[in-house]
Amino acid sequence: MDAKQMFDPNVKLHDSITASRSGRDEEEPKFFVGQKVKLLEDIVNDGTYPHAKIGTLMMQKGSIGYIKDMGEFLQVIRVYEVHFFGADMDLEIIGCREHELESMEDDFKSEDDLEREAMKEHREKMSKL
Repeated sequence: MDAKQMFDPNVKLHDSITASRSGRDEEEPKFFVGQKVKLLEDIVNDGTYPHAKIGTLMMQKGSIGYIKDMGEFLQVIRVYEVHFFGADMDLEIIGCREHELESMEDDFKSEDDLEREAMKEHREKMSKL
């Protein structure tokens, strides 16, 4: 395949060689598994998805999805695996950066938060025995 077909020189790529923890990511994760989120900008293939040309629109701004998982790219960039149910695109699950997402649930509680609350209630109950 011709290199011109796979690479658009006008598409700016992330410099993964010199990447350090992005200034855009919070120190602790901002979103949690199961949380409803909205895309703040169009997501285009930056080269990390091998089955589409670089620069291909992957998901449109304003799409609503749910955090399916969270991981790191090159051990420095937090990436959220987001499932956009019924999206009018070729893909439903894509990786998103923290700054590309906005929470749709102000009162969302992570599993850790729920576990802490349950343990606190349990300790209070047991201290009254």
